[in-house]
Amino acid sequence: MTARQGGGATGGRVPAQAVLRELVLAATVRIHRTGAGHPPEGADGFLGSGFFIAPSWVLTCAHVVGGEEGGEVAVVCRSDPSREQRVVLGEVAATLPERVDRSVLDRWPDPDLALVRLREPVDHECLYVSERQASHYTEGRVFYAGWATDHGQPRLLDGFLAVEGAIGGWSAGAQLRLGPNDLPLGVSGGPVIDPVRGEVVGVLKSRADHGAGGTSIGVERLRTLPPAPDAGAHDPYPHAPRHDDLYQVDPYRHAPRHDDLYQVVWHAHDRYHRDRQRPTDSGRPAWSDLQAELGARPGRALSPYQRAELLGRLADLPPPDSTRGLLDILQALPDLRLPAQSPAPRGWRDGLGALYENARQDGTLPLVVDYAMRVMTAERPATPFVLDAEEALWEWIEQVATGLDGGRRSELARRRAQHLGERRREQSGRDPADGRTGSMARDPFARSADQLSVLLEVVDRAWEPGHCDWSVAVLRPDGEVTRLAEGERTGLAGLAAPLAEPLFEAFRRCDEPERPAPLYAALPHRMLDLPVDEWRLQPGAGPLGAERPVLVRCADRDQLPGEDGWYGAGLADDDVESDRRERWQWLHTRRVRAEVLDCDDGVRRPVPDVVVLRGLAPGTVPVLCREGDRRYESDDTALLRIVRAGYGVALWRRWERHTDSVCGEFHRGARLVLDDAADAGQLPGLVHGLRGRLRDGRAEAFWAGGIAILYDDPHQPLPGTDDLLEAP
Repeated sequence: MTARQGGGATGGRVPAQAVLRELVLAATVRIHRTGAGHPPEGADGFLGSGFFIAPSWVLTCAHVVGGEEGGEVAVVCRSDPSREQRVVLGEVAATLPERVDRSVLDRWPDPDLALVRLREPVDHECLYVSERQASHYTEGRVFYAGWATDHGQPRLLDGFLAVEGAIGGWSAGAQLRLGPNDLPLGVSGGPVIDPVRGEVVGVLKSRADHGAGGTSIGVERLRTLPPAPDAGAHDPYPHAPRHDDLYQVDPYRHAPRHDDLYQVVWHAHDRYHRDRQRPTDSGRPAWSDLQAELGARPGRALSPYQRAELLGRLADLPPPDSTRGLLDILQALPDLRLPAQSPAPRGWRDGLGALYENARQDGTLPLVVDYAMRVMTAERPATPFVLDAEEALWEWIEQVATGLDGGRRSELARRRAQHLGERRREQSGRDPADGRTGSMARDPFARSADQLSVLLEVVDRAWEPGHCDWSVAVLRPDGEVTRLAEGERTGLAGLAAPLAEPLFEAFRRCDEPERPAPLYAALPHRMLDLPVDEWRLQPGAGPLGAERPVLVRCADRDQLPGEDGWYGAGLADDDVESDRRERWQWLHTRRVRAEVLDCDDGVRRPVPDVVVLRGLAPGTVPVLCREGDRRYESDDTALLRIVRAGYGVALWRRWERHTDSVCGEFHRGARLVLDDAADAGQLPGLVHGLRGRLRDGRAEAFWAGGIAILYDDPHQPLPGTDDLLEAP
């Protein structure tokens, strides 16, 4: 297999089938019962198999997990033979069918599928799942994987099975009959893969009652998952997230079916595979690399790389308003024979799969381009994130359309111009200070003028490395400061312990029902990334940042390093302070946008110098994807540069991920959080909500692990300055 930028490499020495096996086994998991004090060891509590189809999402059979939504299982996974296996708790998020009468159950009814959502993030591989219906695959052979017990120990099995026909007909969500090999108990829930195209087409469901072989169920049966009962808008980041509140940090919030579990999972799947083929630090191949080596060409029109990129860009857009709306788009395409399908297409990826099988002769590429154009111009709320996603989709269309004739390309340009004109008319009625249509949901953590806050000040003892002085105070709205405790020569490694009691006392004085007081951590510039929000102040307590907003301020702006060398030569302090105040004012009266400074589509890059940072647009909020990932000489001063350039608001995450991790979800999530805010004043509440979701094991928030926020108001100086103190 050949190397490709962004997808890793096989060095051209490993056969494609061996790479396929490696990727499949890395994503296949075993599932166990769980309970207090019951970690799965050996075959104890073994239930069956499953496989990752999206980050933190496992697909398996309903009978493996007992068919109970909300139930808990243990997922045992290992992304590489050289790594230790991980045991992660998971919640059964959905089953098909939803309810089974066990009193009369002699065979689990179709489709017998279940989705399990992990409760904590873990590095793992995700299988590529076909967008075609499995009923199109009725001959040849398939590759499978799954777990079974052998002499009391779990063993990972894999191999090939012949496809011996179908059960259920062409359009009824057919099962494939597989054989003739014997399928041992435990492999149910494992993946069934088309080895020619390198994609999952089904899930092992059962073994034959008599003789060898068994059956698999098509993954497209997940289309029958019911939508969320409440498809209306929600306030962002409620204090008590509901069980079905799956996709809050998302541009789909204002569109119907934004909580649709089917769309949540497959959009995450498609974004993952789009991001995996971009540059990474991993030497492992992406599925697009494998499929290219196998010679797969989806619909005889797209390369695997083009397909993955298209599906990823479609996944950045809101899903179809309804199945009927998607069918209307497909039926409007010329030269497309669209037979009745059951289950009907439900997402953008399903529509793309329908084009592959039903386009006439060599007309697939024009149909794919036309389909993408109709998706781009579909009616939807024009949020800033959506507008960017539409523009990205147009860039894909424009690039791929070079293979079409000039008349078709001109027609595409005309349709885009018409769409842009409609968007401009929509935007003409917006509030220019707000930059968006509709009313913003209220921030449940918004601060009020009479709210108290808690201030933690840390002083660096530079002459005594690893130690600091500290104080805890209560700040009143009228500027009065009540110091509660102080400490000297405290080791940074154990700083949380002596602070627990004074912080508890401060919170007790300031908290109100349903309104926890924010904690401002005033840190010296050398310690801006001190993980105060991750402290746990007592055994069994959650992270401090999940309990209340924890915000960082720079405690020694007047002692920042000089301006000689790369720190930003030629900048005057009064200019920086003026810029700082102007930026703060802009960010709190207008729309804000994220600017990722240290990572470009997975490629690590140095943070620009101070002069460049000062030149960014006034509505910019700097974002660091890999704070702590030291690659360049200047990386130790990335946060200092942001502060030195006059920024009072910034986001970053502490880089503690394995090198196989991709950055796309963090980039996307940071942009969505900023798009979600009417202005920068809502960011403390939004970040607090994300940390609460991380504490609760919400898979949709895993991208935000280690997130931190600088929120340093130049108009509200810290105690000890000559300016009038106001409440932060």
